[in-house]
Amino acid sequence: MADPAPELRVEDLILVSVDDHVVEPPDLFEGRLPAAYVDLAPRVITKDDGTDVWLYEGQELPNIGLNAVAGRPPEEYGIEPAAFSDMRPGCYDVDQRVRDMDANGVLGSLCFPSFPQFCGQLFARTEDKDVALAMLRAYNDWHIDDWCGAHPGRFIPLALPAIWDPELMAAEVRRVAAKGCRAVTFSENPEKLGWPSFHSPHWDPFWQACTDEGTVVCLHIGSSSQMVVTSVEAPINVMITLQPMNMVQAAADLLWSRVITEFPGVRFALSEGGIGWIPYFLERADYVYKHHKAWTGSDFGDRLPSEVFMDRVMTCFIDDTFGLKNRDDIGIDHICWECDYPHSDSTWPRSPEVLHESLSDLTRAEVDAITHRNAMRDFHYDPFAHRPREQCTVGALRAGAADVDVSPHSSGKPIARPDGPVTISSILAAAGQR
Repeated sequence: MADPAPELRVEDLILVSVDDHVVEPPDLFEGRLPAAYVDLAPRVITKDDGTDVWLYEGQELPNIGLNAVAGRPPEEYGIEPAAFSDMRPGCYDVDQRVRDMDANGVLGSLCFPSFPQFCGQLFARTEDKDVALAMLRAYNDWHIDDWCGAHPGRFIPLALPAIWDPELMAAEVRRVAAKGCRAVTFSENPEKLGWPSFHSPHWDPFWQACTDEGTVVCLHIGSSSQMVVTSVEAPINVMITLQPMNMVQAAADLLWSRVITEFPGVRFALSEGGIGWIPYFLERADYVYKHHKAWTGSDFGDRLPSEVFMDRVMTCFIDDTFGLKNRDDIGIDHICWECDYPHSDSTWPRSPEVLHESLSDLTRAEVDAITHRNAMRDFHYDPFAHRPREQCTVGALRAGAADVDVSPHSSGKPIARPDGPVTISSILAAAGQR
């Protein structure tokens, strides 16, 4: 291992986050739909209790509190439905989002959806699939043209898939690629959503389109609409602790699937999955391959599963000192950093300082790879085409946002809390969701 870079300063970092989230603004669909579909579009209504919800086909879709807590004191975190007025404007206003990025020293951001769910499950449930496709395309156009397009060079566009039809998925991948979008969300376990698994040829048109266009398939934790819950009586900390490690199931399913061997051009990102668990996972995969391939029929040619994983999979972390210490066993060229704004796990507004604590024994080349170079390469993203590199550093961005208030602000509203320990069941009951 090369000697670490001397005097790596926080101010000199260049940060690109490959996992943030957008709380969609109420005017998302305005002017983006054919006349026949305008009255069918999702719209925001304010309920009697003051919360704002999206209404679509008679279904209310609240903005859940933990999804938009940036700027709130931690004691006010919770999953209660929220109003836009409860949120920091950077959650849903792209101009204010960029200001919050500047204040945090973050140059670039890839933003996952909120109310349509991670892989467009909302639209997939629409009975009239012509309506569903119109809504999904309108959403993707808004995300690419309005959200990302408002500040060129600051965002990596990410598309929703028409997950109900692989041919439509392929067509949408190609359509948005022509608009400069080379990332698409997908489920980390589509079988849990009622669709075929990674092991089925059902998805082949989609994989081929992603191969042809160089589109990265992003698998976000929770994108199967399920999380591992040990018990409803368990403290909520159990679920929060296990969240990134849930990704090991998707990683195993993906590594041993036919898509890895039959579509070698498709690349995946394990979004918000952490990296500390990966060295043992890869060690175990290699052991299984060498000891069992004779009877299981698995075949990676002259390579080991760990080598294929490192070539094909981008791994992503928020704060993972252990993982960075073992970076050579993960694959330095495919580790990317995340901010997770405005979710409760986010390190905003001190992301550079938090990350810097984990970088002390990395070389400057390794730091650059993890903080921005890997993301730029794999997502076809070039912020330096829009501003000089010296204006992209943490120090330069923060200098232009010195007036942004990043101190915590209370909403002033009472937060529902159970009388006893905060368990999975009690917090859901407090939010009226059980």
